[in-house]
Amino acid sequence: MPGSGESEIVLIPLDEPGLERLLAAAVADAEPAEVMPPVEGPAGWTEARREAFLAFHRRRSLNPDTAIETTWVVEVDGEVRGAARLRPVSGRSALEVEAGVWLGRSARGRGIGRKVTAVLLDAARDGGAAKFVATTTVDNAAARRLLSGTGAELDVHGAEIDAHLEL
Repeated sequence: MPGSGESEIVLIPLDEPGLERLLAAAVADAEPAEVMPPVEGPAGWTEARREAFLAFHRRRSLNPDTAIETTWVVEVDGEVRGAARLRPVSGRSALEVEAGVWLGRSARGRGIGRKVTAVLLDAARDGGAAKFVATTTVDNAAARRLLSGTGAELDVHGAEIDAHLEL
């Protein structure tokens, strides 16, 4: 709503143009380890890391033969600020979905993660999921607050925390 003082947050299904925009946002506003699996080599956004980022998302979300999750580009006031994803995983008795969100540094601490998570929860429910799960680390206080704020049960084991929420 213009003039309301709140940012407009939109989740856009990932496509090739969106992937290029997502990479640019990651390079400008996040460390590689915050947004993708590790890649050998010197620190920073090397060409190899940029290519690995693109290949990772193409394999997991864009290639119909290998896709295992749905990914969205998170836009805030028309600017790409991060990504959100849902991946179906089989549970003991009902469909579970694993969620993931990353936001660039400039978008953190503004309530954007909370709003994105609410959209993911709605998408999981609409897709018939019975359980919502996520993993973070004990030192990620913002993610812990966000997950506990959804009502999720948090299980700490070592440096990791698993969150579980019945839908």
